[in-house]
Amino acid sequence: MSESLQKIKGSIVLAGAGKMGGAMLSGWLAQGLEPSRAAVIEPHPSDDIRAHLAKGARLNPSPQQTGSAAAFVVALKPQTFREAGPSLRPYIDATTLVVSIMAGMTMASLKEVLGGHVVRAMPNTPAAIGRGITVAVAAKDVSPAQRDTADGLLRATGSVEWVDDEKLMDAVTAVSGSGPAYVFLLAEELARAGVAAGLPEQLATRLARETVAGSGELLHRSDLAAATLRRNVTSPGGTTAAALEVLMGKDGLQSLLTRAVAAATQRSKELAK
Repeated sequence: MSESLQKIKGSIVLAGAGKMGGAMLSGWLAQGLEPSRAAVIEPHPSDDIRAHLAKGARLNPSPQQTGSAAAFVVALKPQTFREAGPSLRPYIDATTLVVSIMAGMTMASLKEVLGGHVVRAMPNTPAAIGRGITVAVAAKDVSPAQRDTADGLLRATGSVEWVDDEKLMDAVTAVSGSGPAYVFLLAEELARAGVAAGLPEQLATRLARETVAGSGELLHRSDLAAATLRRNVTSPGGTTAAALEVLMGKDGLQSLLTRAVAAATQRSKELAK
């Protein structure tokens, strides 16, 4: 078992086992958490979740059956949270660590609906392959030991960064939480542009997919800044320079992404209302 999970005593209760909640559960079990210590509250478990249940994870146990949990992790859709809150509250007492990965849901709202000691976190979908990045913020009443527990649970799916200002979480959601969709859109549109330039669709799709994936892995492994890696590909007066003139122009990628991240940030704020 990973050292961070090894320190966690008691059971982990996961409310909501969709794509992100399921990825977290898979990460915990892959890191060595005993399936019997994982309890899942989910009315419609997927086949992947059922596979974990077959290994010993518990489905929809009562609050009495879970007992005093080390942590209660909330991975519901934010739009359904307040409706589900009354059925979840009996699992939580005054000492429970509550870790939320719901977009836009503030620590004050979580405290109001569930109680407990709250950590708000925003992971992203690469968590499914252990390459996620999560940003977390802890309420003032969260103890150092509880923060370590939250860190261990979140780190099972990738890297973790902690911030002190909850107001940053809306922008975090817009950059890294929603960010994978922007990258997938880049691969999608690069393939479409290749077809427009005359490539067969299957070849254009393969080239775009492998180029985005390979460039991401190069960025991951390199100590160089993204701007340096970009300049290393760009010969003065060459083909890349011609393309970047368009992408870096007045209405190019920087302007577009700034507006996109601003729109996602605003929507994250609205979800908290």
